[in-house]
Amino acid sequence: MTTRPRTTAMIDIIDISPALTPNIAVWPGDTPLTREVLCEIERGASITLSTMRATVHLGAHADGANHYGAAAGANGAPAIDAMPLERYLGACHVIHADVARVPGGARVGLGDIRFDIAAVRHPRVLIRTDTFPDFTAWNSDFAGLDPALIDALADRGVTLIGVDTPSVDVQESKDLPAHKRFLARDVSILEGLRLAHVAEGEYELIALPLPLVGFDASPVRAVLRSLA
Repeated sequence: MTTRPRTTAMIDIIDISPALTPNIAVWPGDTPLTREVLCEIERGASITLSTMRATVHLGAHADGANHYGAAAGANGAPAIDAMPLERYLGACHVIHADVARVPGGARVGLGDIRFDIAAVRHPRVLIRTDTFPDFTAWNSDFAGLDPALIDALADRGVTLIGVDTPSVDVQESKDLPAHKRFLARDVSILEGLRLAHVAEGEYELIALPLPLVGFDASPVRAVLRSLA
């Protein structure tokens, strides 16, 4: 009987998920992460078992469309378990915003992107703004996205946009124009990504949400791999 040789080549994985600890910042008024240890090997139990409580919009997460659109009716906005799974896996562009052009609490527009939008050829785009630098210390002046930028990317066939901030809208927004364009153009949202260490370029994105039936979001373990 012959066996196949084991592959030992290392896969270059770039982790773009912030660490989930009790110190991770959540949207003001949302549920922070806590862990209750029910039993523990170090205290004589046969296993360690714990319970987690937290918002589903925790760290790197995918929004269900029902987070920003009405879920009722035959054409209602889908929950996270019904979002197209293929959107969260595959080739993507990481593009950088020119932070010097985006003052605190402003929106990233077409003129603030260093990348030529006409060159977008993958259906997933992650936008690095560097406006939410510390995932354990909340700052309210992170950048949002200009609805025109969402439309321009959707026109290029983009079906998922990710950001390194807690929201695609600015914190003080009440009418949520960016979320409304995502809903109108049927583009999916990833938020809370850790992109400060990621160079502009083309990658494979893996950021699969959990099948949380009826929920409005799911945490993801988002990573990038080289396309080479």
